[in-house]
Amino acid sequence: MEFAHVSVLPGECMDGLNIKPDGIYVDGTTGGGGHSYLIASQLSDKGRLICIDRDDDALAAASARLAPLGKNITFVKNNFSRIKDVLEELDIEKIDGILFDLGVSSYQLDNGERGFSYMTDAPLDMRMDRQQPLTAREVVNTYSRDDLKRIIKDYGEERYAGPIAAAICRRREEQPIETTLELTDIIKSAMPAAAKREKQHPAKRTFQAIRIEVNSELSSVEQAMGDSIACLAPGGRIAVISFHSLEDRLVKRAFAAAAQGCTCPKSFPVCICGNKPKIKLISRGVITATEEELEQNPRSRSAKLRVAEKL
Repeated sequence: MEFAHVSVLPGECMDGLNIKPDGIYVDGTTGGGGHSYLIASQLSDKGRLICIDRDDDALAAASARLAPLGKNITFVKNNFSRIKDVLEELDIEKIDGILFDLGVSSYQLDNGERGFSYMTDAPLDMRMDRQQPLTAREVVNTYSRDDLKRIIKDYGEERYAGPIAAAICRRREEQPIETTLELTDIIKSAMPAAAKREKQHPAKRTFQAIRIEVNSELSSVEQAMGDSIACLAPGGRIAVISFHSLEDRLVKRAFAAAAQGCTCPKSFPVCICGNKPKIKLISRGVITATEEELEQNPRSRSAKLRVAEKL
């Protein structure tokens, strides 16, 4: 299957990064290379782009897509949470900008064999890096009932987490749960009729939760935000696209903490903590897709972009 992924908020991301032609930039979630292509297109021969992804298919597709540009581009297979290690290995001290497009890609969702979708039957996988050991099958078949309930509730924000976890455990006592549609049917069986008539697919939240657990997505985001800000040169920009409230909450919290200066109680006559703001917020709130983009790419509806600049 061709790696097809429509990049969301492309113009807004490029405006947010405020690219310097001779700067060093990182695409922390390269995917099919859509955003990477736009960044590289604005770089001169002195500029450099580092493309990071943990999906081999993504890196192969991005490499082919960007090859005609003939720019100074380095492709790295890694988790974006290890941004500091990646830059250290490349002997890069500071960067001028970094972009994150969080979550699962259209290709990963639409490629049935990857096991991300509740609409197509496939083995339970959901790994962004198919060389990692933990799969969705292992989560579903070996995690305790309490752990499944916690994951589905916390990561999926699913109000029927308890009944769904119980239904999964009952079914796997008979035989292992192997496929996505099998899991989808179990989820549906645990939900009341009214919930199954809602606009959102009844399995969406549970699949999201299991995917986040398999790929350690939230802990990766938390680690990457602080480390990325530390890696920016003064005037460098960080732009982050998130697709659900859990991700956006982490990004918002990290930006707010880095933008905060003195943390002394207001009753103190002078500052004794010595804390200085590390960034300034370029976008006070979130940037969302225009009506035109929504018409062309409905998946951009839930995208939220936040941008900040290193002081």
